[in-house]
Amino acid sequence: MFGKGTSTVARAGAPDEISLGLTLIKKGKTVKRLNFIFIRSLFTIVVAVCLATSPLGFASPQAAKRSPQTAGVDDTKMGPYRALAQLIFAAFQKNDVATAAELARILERVWDKAEDYGGDTALSKTNGKVFDEIDKAMDQFITPLVEYKTKAPDAAKVKAAYNAYLEKLAKAD
Repeated sequence: MFGKGTSTVARAGAPDEISLGLTLIKKGKTVKRLNFIFIRSLFTIVVAVCLATSPLGFASPQAAKRSPQTAGVDDTKMGPYRALAQLIFAAFQKNDVATAAELARILERVWDKAEDYGGDTALSKTNGKVFDEIDKAMDQFITPLVEYKTKAPDAAKVKAAYNAYLEKLAKAD
C-alpha cells in the first residue's frame, strides 16, 4: 500500500480520486506524498501559533511583571490588599453581601493600621499621591458594601470600583 514516499490504491469500484488528508490518491496511479520537510515545517508553524496565542505559551508582558505568590497571594507590598479585594468581590458576586461587607471593613482597617504603623516605609510617606489615589479607590469600592443594610449596592458600580481599585494598587507594587 504505502511505499517510500508514495501511495497507491488498487481497489475495484473505487472513485477516480480519493482525498485522504494532505495526500491525493488516484485510482491505479501512484502519487507522491507531500515532502516530510514541508509537513514538519507546517507542524512547527501550527504549534508556534498555538503556543503564542495560549496562556501556556510565551510569556506575555503582564506575566513577566507577575510577582511570586504564596497560597495565591502576591508577595508584594500590595498583595494582601489585592487578595482581600478579590475575596470581597467574589463574596459579592455570590450574593453574600454580609461577608463582602465584613471583609471590606477588615480591608479598610488593615490598610489604615498599616499606614499608621508603617513608619518611614508607609506608602503615605514614600508616595503620598499614589497613597491618596489608592485610598480613594478603596473607599469607592468598599463603601457601598459596608453600607449594604441601608442601601443595596449597585453591581455595575461595585465592579467598576473594584477594577479601578486593582488598577490603583498596581501603581504601588
